Amino acid sequence: MQRIKCRVEELREYVDTIWHVALTPLQEVSFKPGQYLLVVMSDSDKRPFSIANSPTRPGMLELQIGATPENAYAGQVLARMREQGEIEIELAAGKAFLREESPRPLILMAGGTGFSYARSILEYLIDTGSKRPVFFYWGVRQAHWLYEQEQMQQWERDYAPLTFIPVVQEPEADWTGKTGLVHKAIMDDFVSLHDYDIYVAGRFEMAGAAREEFKILGAEPERIFGDAYEFI
Repeated sequence: MQRIKCRVEELREYVDTIWHVALTPLQEVSFKPGQYLLVVMSDSDKRPFSIANSPTRPGMLELQIGATPENAYAGQVLARMREQGEIEIELAAGKAFLREESPRPLILMAGGTGFSYARSILEYLIDTGSKRPVFFYWGVRQAHWLYEQEQMQQWERDYAPLTFIPVVQEPEADWTGKTGLVHKAIMDDFVSLHDYDIYVAGRFEMAGAAREEFKILGAEPERIFGDAYEFI
């Protein structure tokens, strides 16, 4: 993997505890949609974060980092970025990247800030003019954590193959969309998953449950992709 320095261009809070990070790499980088980078805190401490933008957007790297007060793992990374104005990274990592050669329709399923992984894939499909149907399910606990909902709705208007389905686990009274667990929403919407490439990002327990339940609807295990599956 490449190890390179990046200049921190922006640290901006989307909503409470979720941050947008814009980096300018100081040399050319190469990655596939759906891969991640490692922030180098030390030679023995490298922390993974999904790349949120498409490789069709050269000269920048975007991250979306969830950093609650008790999450020192992410908070320390943000603190170093603020203090030093630059960061060292290694990339690219991850085997759950977009399979471009496949003609199959896609289901992108993201929980929380797992959205950044799926966003990279979607942005690449848009930029390259792919005609493959894309069903993008984004699950969050509360609706205010749909921090890029307006961007997703704009893409849905502009990009005909895209269907965007937000899912809220603990909805307020005025929420009119889907509710509950995001993988259950997919189970409710599809009779069969046999013909789909499915990309999954989120907590390990969610990814594991989704894979097992999707197989009930005929999903082919080798067509279900997610970084979590390297570990569970």
